[in-house]
Amino acid sequence: MDGNFHVKGADAPFYLAQGDECDVFAAAHAARLPLLLKGPTGCGKTRFVAHMAARLGRPLYTVACHDDLSAADLIGRYLLKGGETVWVDGPLTRAVREGAICYLDEVVEARKDVAVVLHPLTDDRRILPIDRTGEELQAAPGFMLVASYNPGYQNILKTLKPSTRQRFLSVEFTFPRPEHEIPVVAQESGLSDDRVELLVRLAGKLRGLKGQDLEEGVSTRLVVYAATLIAGGMGFDRAIRAAMIEPLTDDPDTRRGLMDLVTAVTG
Repeated sequence: MDGNFHVKGADAPFYLAQGDECDVFAAAHAARLPLLLKGPTGCGKTRFVAHMAARLGRPLYTVACHDDLSAADLIGRYLLKGGETVWVDGPLTRAVREGAICYLDEVVEARKDVAVVLHPLTDDRRILPIDRTGEELQAAPGFMLVASYNPGYQNILKTLKPSTRQRFLSVEFTFPRPEHEIPVVAQESGLSDDRVELLVRLAGKLRGLKGQDLEEGVSTRLVVYAATLIAGGMGFDRAIRAAMIEPLTDDPDTRRGLMDLVTAVTG
């Protein structure tokens, strides 16, 4: 459910800035303010957070939120260990104690009691009450709460309430422009820029179908997957089908239409 690493800026995961998002993140961290990242799946939000945590020299706890994620999963619970009942901190509590960055990926997927826990950490109190132990933790220096969600893929039952959303600074992410996406995909996959350019051009065409034949456009992550397969020796068309077509839809007619588009774009 969570990961923890502490690396310095020189070892930061590769991330190519699209604008001033790195400056905004650094300023938010310095001012002890929470940050909300909005953007489509697979556009680089998680990599961005890992990159910034490394640049700032802070430990990072990443939580992939889901329907069953509760406040107790974040805060902690009593567990039976060796015949004794002991308290075990959750990732949010560890981040608060250590002055780490806690990243809640797709926070709207979590259960509604999670928002109640976050509120006192997102104002000037910066506290985490733990009812089960009676503690009221003051966030250690360096603590930062970062959350993300995909506003284009939420329904009325899964969205952030204004009372929660307005507690965060916010940065909007989109898929990179081709001149940025090409070097990112080439760096991650090892495929040459000229071959990546065709994949990125195809991705742009597929993203144009969002809301028509597709619920979601192809992510940069999937473009990297396709490029990685090609760099490993897989044929171009087979790699595209496996990484950029099949993950987008289960409908046979739609898949055939997308493959026709692939043929038109790639020749």
